[in-house]
Amino acid sequence: MFEFSWPWLFLLLPLPLTLLLLKPAASNATTRLRIPSFASHNLNNQHVEPSARKLNTLEWLLWALLVTASANPTWLDEPISLPNEGRDIMLAVDLSGSMTEQDMAYNGQYVDRLTMVKAVLSDFIEQRQGDRLGLILFGDTAFLQTPLTRDVKTVSKMLTEAQIGLVGRATAIGDALGLSVKRFASKKESNRIVVLLTDGQNTAGNLDPEDALLLAREEGIKVYTIGVGSDNPRGFSLFNMSSGGSNLDESLLKNIAEQTGGLYFRAKDVAGLQQIYAELDKLEPISADEQTFRPQTALFYYPLLLAILLISAMAFLKTVRALKEPS
Repeated sequence: MFEFSWPWLFLLLPLPLTLLLLKPAASNATTRLRIPSFASHNLNNQHVEPSARKLNTLEWLLWALLVTASANPTWLDEPISLPNEGRDIMLAVDLSGSMTEQDMAYNGQYVDRLTMVKAVLSDFIEQRQGDRLGLILFGDTAFLQTPLTRDVKTVSKMLTEAQIGLVGRATAIGDALGLSVKRFASKKESNRIVVLLTDGQNTAGNLDPEDALLLAREEGIKVYTIGVGSDNPRGFSLFNMSSGGSNLDESLLKNIAEQTGGLYFRAKDVAGLQQIYAELDKLEPISADEQTFRPQTALFYYPLLLAILLISAMAFLKTVRALKEPS
């Protein structure tokens, strides 16, 4: 839809005509100056014609363009509904060496755990329109890859670029949870959720998982934990050529989820992980109240540009005429 921000400025359109109409009256009312020294030359009796110049078509067009630009023409796109209150979700993803174990069936072949997590989690991220997402990657320690943002495409890209061993081969669950809590410190009025995904047990880090759990409980942050790994490992890992089974600490993950009001899930295959993310949408619904946003595109520069071109053309024509006139 097209509209003007300040349509009342069009009241200025007749202003030049008003000034021209008032100018002769002002000239007639002016007292003529008499200078005695000019009397002998009879100059005081000369009649001075008042200026009766009128605006031509180009000058009227120029004025109309300037007024139109000042009124700020704007194009409004179709309304976009945004949730009044979204969710703040921090994703903590394990990049330890065991995530290279190829025991997950995906698209007709077995892939490593991280590849499967990236594929399914990327779909989950893309569907989080209206939510704020953050990404934490952890191994020997934890670091913030992406702060909380509504730019879900960037979060998805950062996850896709994550590589095994980027932060070591161990598993610092406590550090990951503690860093998640820290990043939520300034987000008091939202659904603060941590989705912690790992296939192992805490073997590194500076913060004990139990201490991180206490911090999460004090801040009122809900933690959903996901244990990744098949019950029938195929025995190949980039860091461990023969895998003797899963080292998943399910008791720790269950305790973290239970103590914070979340849930523990076990992802044994792709379908299981997809179902978990669908369940999270049901468990943490967003507010039903919505607000409307209409993208706006400013168009004032179009009439302004035309006005500048018109002024340039008029100045050029005036210069050409001046050059053609005889000296």
